[in-house]
Amino acid sequence: MSSIFSYEAFTTRNIGFVTEAEQRRLQQATVFVCGTGGMGGACIQALARAGVGHLILADIDHFEVSNLNRQVFCFADTIGMHKAEATRDLCLKINPEMTVTVFGHDWTDHAEALIADADVVINGTDDLGASLLLYRVSRKLGRKVIDAYASPLPSVYVTRPQDPMPEERLGYPTAGTAWNALTSHQRAEAFLREAEYVMVHSSSRHHVDLSLAGEVVAGTRSRMSFAPMVISTGTLMAYEAIHAVLGRPQSADCRGWFFNPHAGRVEHPRNRLVAALLRPVVRRYLLRLAAPAAP
Repeated sequence: MSSIFSYEAFTTRNIGFVTEAEQRRLQQATVFVCGTGGMGGACIQALARAGVGHLILADIDHFEVSNLNRQVFCFADTIGMHKAEATRDLCLKINPEMTVTVFGHDWTDHAEALIADADVVINGTDDLGASLLLYRVSRKLGRKVIDAYASPLPSVYVTRPQDPMPEERLGYPTAGTAWNALTSHQRAEAFLREAEYVMVHSSSRHHVDLSLAGEVVAGTRSRMSFAPMVISTGTLMAYEAIHAVLGRPQSADCRGWFFNPHAGRVEHPRNRLVAALLRPVVRRYLLRLAAPAAP
């Protein structure tokens, strides 16, 4: 540990945004982040610099060159490294006094213990099965989950234990299916339901190449990701995690909201009647987009 490091000096500029008592609560807090790449990594960086004292990190992947465009802990010298381990090492360069616990593929075997130890849970994974496990166990243990949509616009939502999970709220065809027994059809339909929600409730379609979006919906192309969008989203997630730790009101609920940096506005979900009318129109539109790219 650096002899010049002190937690008080490290966090002195925080005071004013948070009180000294709140800073101590952040120092004592534990946040579990599942997925340490794009949005998860940006969230982790903000939490580490805010002075959160204990992070539990889980990831199954290694950094690769294509991650350099958006993942804040991916550098030329971390390519090939396990994402959670590299993230831990860099977090400790920010705050040598913090505790960072790392899990790889085995995190699912310890999901209940990890979530039980956390004050709040961040979903930074884009895997449906892992997300279902995270939400189902978090509800059982009474933990909030902070998440974001697969959207061209930064977004954030907060699901309390009593709220409908995305699986229920968006109508995924996964009820009664074990998180690790999903079919390719269930995964594709769940992604389509999420895309429907994003299209119905935001202006996302105006800010992305729709022909390429059709390939993503069809499953023939990886999701598009752009540093300003990804890092902004992770930062919004960090704000919500800090609100949760400090007992402050959350800015987002389980339906969430979208931030449109192109127009300088926040886009809240439409009312349920309008959404119900738009949903079948949007679904047909998405299916038409995906049809030319379908395998």
